[in-house]
Amino acid sequence: MESETRQNIAKPFLWLIVVFGALVGIYSVINLSTEQLGLGYILLVIVTLSLGSRVIVQIPRCKGQISVSDTFVLLSLLLFGTEAAVLLAGADALMSSFYVSKKKLNIAFNTSVFLCSTFLTGIVLKSAFGSMPELTVQEFSPSFLLALTIMGLTQYAANSGLVATAVALRAGEKIWKMWHDNFLWTSLTYFAGAFAAGIVAKLSTTLGLFAFLATAPIIAIIYFTYCTYLKNIEAAAKQAELAETHVAQLNRHIAEQERISNALKESEEHFRTAFDHAVGMALVSPDNRWLEVNESLSLLLGYSQAELQNKSFRTIIHPDDLGHTLVKMQELLEGIIKSFQLEHRYINQEKEIIWVLSSASLVRGEDGKPKHMVFQVQNISDRKQAEEQIHYAAFHDALTGLPNRTLISDRMSIAVERAKKSSDYKFAILFIDLDRFKIVNDTMGHEMGDKLLINLSNRLKECIRPIDTVARLGGDEFAVLLDGITNQELAIEITTRIQESLSKPFDLDGQEFFTSASIGISFSSVGYERPEDILRDADTAMYRAKANGKARHEVFDLSMHTRAVEALKLENDLRQSIEKGELQPHFQPIVSLPSGTITGFEALARWEHPERGLISPVDFIPLAEETGLIVPLGMKILKDACQQLRRWQVMFNTTAPLTMSVNLSAKQFAQKDLVEEIRKVIRDAQIEADCIRLEITENIVMENAVSAIETLKQLKSIGVQLSIDDFGTGYSSLSYLHRFPFDILKIDRSFVSRMSTDKDSRSIVETITTLAYKLGKSTVAEGVETEAHKAMLSEFLCDYGQGYLFSKPLNSNDAEEYLRKNASSKNNDYQPVEAVSQNIETIANQYTM
Repeated sequence: MESETRQNIAKPFLWLIVVFGALVGIYSVINLSTEQLGLGYILLVIVTLSLGSRVIVQIPRCKGQISVSDTFVLLSLLLFGTEAAVLLAGADALMSSFYVSKKKLNIAFNTSVFLCSTFLTGIVLKSAFGSMPELTVQEFSPSFLLALTIMGLTQYAANSGLVATAVALRAGEKIWKMWHDNFLWTSLTYFAGAFAAGIVAKLSTTLGLFAFLATAPIIAIIYFTYCTYLKNIEAAAKQAELAETHVAQLNRHIAEQERISNALKESEEHFRTAFDHAVGMALVSPDNRWLEVNESLSLLLGYSQAELQNKSFRTIIHPDDLGHTLVKMQELLEGIIKSFQLEHRYINQEKEIIWVLSSASLVRGEDGKPKHMVFQVQNISDRKQAEEQIHYAAFHDALTGLPNRTLISDRMSIAVERAKKSSDYKFAILFIDLDRFKIVNDTMGHEMGDKLLINLSNRLKECIRPIDTVARLGGDEFAVLLDGITNQELAIEITTRIQESLSKPFDLDGQEFFTSASIGISFSSVGYERPEDILRDADTAMYRAKANGKARHEVFDLSMHTRAVEALKLENDLRQSIEKGELQPHFQPIVSLPSGTITGFEALARWEHPERGLISPVDFIPLAEETGLIVPLGMKILKDACQQLRRWQVMFNTTAPLTMSVNLSAKQFAQKDLVEEIRKVIRDAQIEADCIRLEITENIVMENAVSAIETLKQLKSIGVQLSIDDFGTGYSSLSYLHRFPFDILKIDRSFVSRMSTDKDSRSIVETITTLAYKLGKSTVAEGVETEAHKAMLSEFLCDYGQGYLFSKPLNSNDAEEYLRKNASSKNNDYQPVEAVSQNIETIANQYTM
């Protein structure tokens, strides 16, 4: 009656678990945070579904089975959290269920059991220890080991408990008895899986994906070993039962002695068959002679069994591994150890090296003395080769095959330690950076760029000595460790050899390409404590070489480090000063040369440092360009200048509205949202767009003339005026110039300052003004410092001037006072009279486009 009651509630119990499993699955999908998932989780899912569900451990003496995937599910729980682990467990259970049952309810129940047990495990761990991914990235600790123990216990209790309950109810048996008799065996699997998952999780936080790739086979081997262990236990149990039966039969039926003897002979034949066809096996005498070998070992080593037995055990082992192997064998014979397992190398008949895993145990005679050693030998050459490939990939660049940053850092660490111990030992580091690599990628494509890097790597290897190391740090950066140099001149000689080699043309698919390199050199004589310090200093010297003209080398000295530290501090100060608003525009008046009236100003960034005082633009503008801070700085100057212009336009009722000229840097000009940003600034300042003059150097627009024309047209569409700054100093083409929608040509100060003494400069200024007239554009001369300059510019009919003759750049208050003193009711716009127009026409006819 009690049995029938259990069977009646079996099906409702199954459905109850299925419903809970579905709710857990839906909850996990809704609350899954995809931000924490990545390639690692995808790889874990693939390995679990493709391998885990197929590696099955049969539970002794029952129909239950355990899969390797339990370890992967627990690993997912440690690395990616409860929801990710629940979904992986459900997917794996669903796939695994199809191998053991075709009934839909059974499949649903098995899947739900894994969903519920994994969810319960995650809840217990989170309640006790918080976030497992956060705990996993910490150092090994008692808390982490306790968490692994609880994880294995909870997963085991939930899984085995639910399954045991379902099986017991269906069979009408007691749940406790069913669990004790059939599922108690499985506990070791869960605890082993939990700690294996913990080890892999710790490795993956340090070594990344390769740790998982390297340890996944190890997990499989652990489970296969455990499977063999269970089978051996089962076989032992069966043999014990058989022995008991034989004893009982012997006591009752002495006459059956002959049948028992025959059974023993058959068992011996079975053992002989297993010995001959299992993994490599051998019996070795205490004096290292082969006593007996099986066929598998003979095939592995390429000898016949007779040939192998006539050879010494020592001749098969690789000489480098022989000493350690003999030591372990002696310890085994002396009873110091009961068994051992070694990975070492054998040499086969073809003199090829074979990696093997040897397990050895000792058999003693009736007198207790060693009789022989039993060796089991497994070929692991494929695994060793895979490990070597992973190790190589971890320390070498995939494209060039050169050592990578990690490997050269290790070798530099060795060199640093050696230099500390011996004053006679010296080394040097070369930091190499290509000068024109970006051009190759931009013009010829990344495939050509890769070919250039490969060819360059080969040349670098040809230039150094065998004891030196050349490594690719990334991109077009390389480093060379010159090991054990006798003097600094040798390092300079090798550096010169490298630069001469790189100066020769590279043949890239039939196209010749020339490049050069800037090289920084740092010597160990400076006295370094860490490898990253000497590499940093070589990098600093390389940047000095690049700044001094490229295609050259520089040797690091302490003053470079001081300047680098100062530059870094200046960069930090600049960043903070922009945020605090410490950089303000100063304003230099722009004057109409015919009338002498102020028509506008140019806004120039000035930095009043709270500690260092006024810092020259020569010091901080290039730094802002290099770090990208020029973008927020330029936009701040534009905003402040536009707001100041609005104030002055309201204060001073000039005939023509005052204008404001603002420089645009190359990085600003390349911004995708530049036009909208400027439009917004002008609108917020409530000024007319044509009062703003944006100054752009001709080199910026000529770098990519086609796209520059489109950007300039967009800027013109909002109504601003455009000015070519430093005109005449770049490499502009007249064929492009007439296509650029510029309104103003700004004559560079270098020409204006030399007009009085240099005929060529005077002719250039005259030509620019004439060219501007022909194109219908205005001209502004920079650097007007003397009356002679003003007179000549007026003679050439230049429209506007700016320079110290009129005023230096002024802060907003001084500029406002300057405006007040020079306020005039005259018309600010310059309209040439008829005679002047005729003069311009006469000059213009002397030049052709």
